[in-house]
Amino acid sequence: MLFSEIDYLDSNLDVLHGFVGVRDGRIDYVGANDPTHSNPALDYGERYNGAGKLLIPGLYNTHAHAPMVLLRGYAENLPLQQWLYEAVFPFEDRIRAAQAYPAMLVAIAEMLRFGVVSFSDMYFFTEERARAVAESGIKANLCNGLMVFDPDVRYEDMPDKESNERFVRSYHNTLDERLKIDLNIHSEYISNPQVVQAVGQQALELGVNTHIHLSETAREHEECKQRRGGLTPAAYFESLGFFKQPCVAAHCVHTEPEDWQILARNGVTVSANPASNMKLASGFAPVPQMLAAGINVTLGTDGVASNNSHNILKDLYLFALLYKGATGDPTVVTAKEALAAATINGARAQGRLDSGSIAVGNRADVAVLDISGPWFSPQTDLLNNLVYAGQGSDVVLTMVDGAVLYRDGIYPTIDVKRAIFETQQATQAILASL
Repeated sequence: MLFSEIDYLDSNLDVLHGFVGVRDGRIDYVGANDPTHSNPALDYGERYNGAGKLLIPGLYNTHAHAPMVLLRGYAENLPLQQWLYEAVFPFEDRIRAAQAYPAMLVAIAEMLRFGVVSFSDMYFFTEERARAVAESGIKANLCNGLMVFDPDVRYEDMPDKESNERFVRSYHNTLDERLKIDLNIHSEYISNPQVVQAVGQQALELGVNTHIHLSETAREHEECKQRRGGLTPAAYFESLGFFKQPCVAAHCVHTEPEDWQILARNGVTVSANPASNMKLASGFAPVPQMLAAGINVTLGTDGVASNNSHNILKDLYLFALLYKGATGDPTVVTAKEALAAATINGARAQGRLDSGSIAVGNRADVAVLDISGPWFSPQTDLLNNLVYAGQGSDVVLTMVDGAVLYRDGIYPTIDVKRAIFETQQATQAILASL
C-alpha cells in the first residue's frame, strides 16, 4: 500500500506531509515525493488517498488482561482489595477456556478499532489467547498468570514451571515474531520469595521478558515494607534478582524516589494505567519524576473490569493531562512525551526494536485517523490535536506487518458478531452460577 499525500508522524513524532510506502510487511519509503514517479516499476498495490487523514505509528497497550472483557461493567465502585477478593476472583474461578477464547477476540477487535497494533497481556488460558492472536493478526506479548498464596511452596513443585517452559518453546517469537512469551509474577503480595527468585532465573535462562504488578496501591506498598524488612516492592524484586531480564512493571503508583533509581538502573519499563488507577482510587503514578529518572514509561489500559475500555486514546488523553493538574505545572508530560509512551516506548518494552515508529525498514505497524472532523479544526498543531482532541473513533485503519486488520468498520480476520455473541453468552452463564 502507498499512503499518498498524507500527513504523518515521522520517527521524531514531528508532523510531515508526503508519501509512505509499504511492501512485504515493512515500510520501504518515507518522503515528500511520490516514489513511483522516479521509479514507475514500483508496485505498492493500493494507493491510499491521504486527504483529511493522519498516519501515525501503531499504538502499544503494555498492560492488559484481555479476556476480562467478560467482566465489563461488573464489580464497580469498589476499592482494589475488595474488588479483587470479593468480586473478580470468584468470577474468574468460573471462566473456562472455551469462554476465554471469544472474549480474547472481542478484546483484540476493540484494540484494533482504536489503533492498537500490539499489547502485553497477563492472564490465563494461554493456548486460547495465542490462538486468538494467531488468527487475528495482531501482535502480543503473553504471560501466563502466576499467583502464589502458599508462603512455603517452591516453583519447582508447581505445574507453572513446566507450562511456562512449554509456552516459551511452543510460542515465543512465532508467527514471524508477532507472538512473544513473557514470564509473570502477579505481585509481591501474591507470591513468595523463592518463587520470585526462581521465575526470575527461569526468565534469564530462557531469554524472555517478565511482567508484574508493582506498588499499585498504598496498602500494597506499605504492607510489603512491613513484611520484607523495610524493602519496597521494587527493592524486594531487585533483591531477589528478578530484574535481570527486561521487565514491564504495571502501575508503580506508590513508588518512592529510591524505587525510581532501582527501576532506572535495571532497565525496568513502567506501564502507567491512568484510567484504571483513577477508577480504583489508587492514585497517580509519579510519571514526571520517572521520566526525569530516565525510566522507559509506557501506557496501558489494564483490564476492562477496572477501566471498562481498551480505547487507549482515552488513556493517552488522561496521561497527557492529569500530571499537569496533579503537580500544578502545565509543562510536565508534553504531548510528544505522551505519544512516545503509547508508541515507540511500548515497542521497546516488548522487545520490538524494528517497530514503534514510521521509518524505512521498520515493520508496517500503523494506524490512520480521520482528521476531517470539527474537533480537529483548525489544524494549527496536529500533534497537539491528536493527543488533546483525538478520539478512538477517529481511527479508520489499523495495519500490522503490512496487513490491514481493521478498516472502516470491517475486521477481515475476526468474526466480530460471533465473538460478541459468544462472550455475552459466557458472561451470562457465569453470572448465573455465582
